[in-house]
Amino acid sequence: MDFKKYPMAEPYKIKMVEPLKVTTREFREKAMKEAGYNTFLLRSEDVYIDLLTDSGTNAMSEDQWAGMMLGDEAYAGSKNYYHLEDAMHECFGYKHLIPAHQGRGAEQLVSRTFIKPGQYVPGNMYFTTTREHQELAGGIFVDVICDEAHDPNDESPFKGNVDLNKFEKLIKEKGAQNIAYITVGVTVNLAGGQPVSMENLRAVGKMAHENGIKVVLDATRAMENAYFIKKREPGYADKSVKEILREMCSYTDAATCSGKKDFHTNIGGFAACNDDDAATHMRSLVVVYEGLQTYGGMAGRDMEAMARGMLEACNDDTMRHRIAQSEYLGNKLIEAGIPVVRPIGGHGVFIDAKAFYPNVPQEQYVAQALAADLYVQSGVRSMERGIVSAGRDKVTGHEHKPKLETIRLTIPRRVYTQSHFDIVADGVIELYKERNKARGLKMVYEPKALRFFQARFEKL
Repeated sequence: MDFKKYPMAEPYKIKMVEPLKVTTREFREKAMKEAGYNTFLLRSEDVYIDLLTDSGTNAMSEDQWAGMMLGDEAYAGSKNYYHLEDAMHECFGYKHLIPAHQGRGAEQLVSRTFIKPGQYVPGNMYFTTTREHQELAGGIFVDVICDEAHDPNDESPFKGNVDLNKFEKLIKEKGAQNIAYITVGVTVNLAGGQPVSMENLRAVGKMAHENGIKVVLDATRAMENAYFIKKREPGYADKSVKEILREMCSYTDAATCSGKKDFHTNIGGFAACNDDDAATHMRSLVVVYEGLQTYGGMAGRDMEAMARGMLEACNDDTMRHRIAQSEYLGNKLIEAGIPVVRPIGGHGVFIDAKAFYPNVPQEQYVAQALAADLYVQSGVRSMERGIVSAGRDKVTGHEHKPKLETIRLTIPRRVYTQSHFDIVADGVIELYKERNKARGLKMVYEPKALRFFQARFEKL
């Protein structure tokens, strides 16, 4: 029997369950108001289906749980660190591993190591914490993603690609010596989980290295990207996810990675590089900000779980099912006429909030309003990826207004079933029928940085 014909069939069986809390609309209206119409401020126990993020919300395997019992909690030289190092060498191929408590810890290490104040840091669309660390280190972010990424209806298979002309123009205008490195995120989160092609990554590496510029891979969802290359790019259909991943990394010099996504773990991350001096510098920073260089803020048991999860994520069947779940939900919404970012990305479905609520201006935080309304409608928690996440210009104080204004229905790995996604789709569809009743929001509390985590709003 060819099981590839049934990609939605789970390549696992369920051994433990967690009860879900069913609430009334009145309860959810009160909870949402108390949370300041910010889904991050809801209590998780009040959420029915939680699609806020795929970060640390995944279900671990029996092998990972078994590994947790083998945690070596020594302060220095934990055997679990060396297991993690071996797994990273096998899957990614970088020379040096520097562990961190999660991805943003790794972002700080790389930013402080490679950026000199005033240098430019191009990237294929910003990510919130990545850009924040780059700017805190004195860098200036420049978006060099392809234009297709900003069009939710463009069906290009690799909308995460770097625009080589934009990158080359930046080099000529600013000078290669004034560019710290280029960050390539795979897949691109804020573009809708869109992948980068191997051809593009190869070309970026060539252009960067010819100009003496480093390439840093945001490898948080690199296994997903590798699977998209396998499915969409000529010449890779017969290669494994692991083989494709190793080739991707070969065109780069360093990487940051959150282990809380593809590796199915609840905590953990790492930086990796090939340069001996850079590795030494990052290890010295780890001691200050994370922990010793052989645990980086993680317990031994968490390093073991991440090492085993890393190897599991390189399994083609695991990735096939992972992507199929996103496509299932996305296709149900498309069939119902819901405006979503196309093609469906790897880690979730992104709804075009401006098209969903055409009567609500972007300045009234339309995606934030949509995320709040979806929770009230169905008990489904999503998150805003638009003007609130984009924040303000550090110099002018003006709000960034990204072309993409979305809410993200993020799919935790190995957590929800097809029936859950049917409920999610029904909730979105019912809300869309009432879109003419939508009201925007005004912000009543704004923190200085990463405001989408803590900002509070009121209904207009």
